[in-house]
Amino acid sequence: MDKKDEIIAQQTEIIRSMTEQNLRRVGADLWSGMPAQPHTGKDAPAKAASQEPPVKKGEETDAPQREDIEALQKELDGYIGLDNIKKEVRSLINIAQVYQKRKENDLPTADMSLHMVFSGNPGTGKTMIARLMARVYHSLGILSKGQLVEVDRSGLVAGYVGQTAIKTSKVLEKAAGGVLFVDEAYTLISGSENDFGQEAVDTILKAMEDNRDDLIVIVAGYTDLMYDFIESNPGLRSRFNRYLEFTDYTPEEMLEIFRGNCKKSSYKPDEAAQNKLLEYFREMAAAQRRTFGNARGVRNVFERILSCQANRLAGLETVTKEDLMQILEQDVAAAVEDA
Repeated sequence: MDKKDEIIAQQTEIIRSMTEQNLRRVGADLWSGMPAQPHTGKDAPAKAASQEPPVKKGEETDAPQREDIEALQKELDGYIGLDNIKKEVRSLINIAQVYQKRKENDLPTADMSLHMVFSGNPGTGKTMIARLMARVYHSLGILSKGQLVEVDRSGLVAGYVGQTAIKTSKVLEKAAGGVLFVDEAYTLISGSENDFGQEAVDTILKAMEDNRDDLIVIVAGYTDLMYDFIESNPGLRSRFNRYLEFTDYTPEEMLEIFRGNCKKSSYKPDEAAQNKLLEYFREMAAAQRRTFGNARGVRNVFERILSCQANRLAGLETVTKEDLMQILEQDVAAAVEDA
């Protein structure tokens, strides 16, 4: 294998590795748990430049040390977009801080419910914010561990009578002291008499009551479907009174996310390439394509662009370091043509 073939092989291996990582993130918001950065394009969706390993369905993260709340607020401020979410999260932090101070001063405290409904399209940062909230509430002493346990229907519902309660209870045991994040929660209610999703809902509601001081539940999914989910059960309506609506990223914000991906991996898109990509993001936004996936869609486009760049490099006689780093308009055009 000559030097050129070796370079192309390395490029292909990078794309293969990224694709495998992307597949492991199916069913979860792609961008989560990033360290704080200013608005320099290092975010995915608020931070493309740095990413923690994703939380696997039904598994808990290691309980972290309590973090400085000011540092967590700075991280929140560093996320791209999410202006309405940032405002709501700051309010929740303030409420929690006052609640804790009243307890410390032996003052009466109202019963504080921190269970939340996150609604919005995929890739808008729901998992990322859920992970941050777990860390925030742990840092404030509201949660004893602060881990995030993420599940969907498959992690809660079994196929036989009585098994769903057992399966869901095991997940709740892992979530005790932290946050249980139920993605696509509306799939737990099908209306079918033979469906065991309601059993999972009932088990979760009981745990919310039994462990009200050391368990927070966040349910997430599409806006209209989440409304139907909450309204389907009086117990859900009474326990979930905080709603955070995650709006789609603007084309400009998606381009900033893309730049963060590039910076992390030492790629340099030229101005024409960025303009072409911004045009594509605007087309996606105008078409309101729910399937595009926001930040997740940006990541998919990024990977396709790298594949197209590798194909272009394969046709060159010599490949320089600068060639390996540069993304051209033709790479973007080839990537979005079949998207």
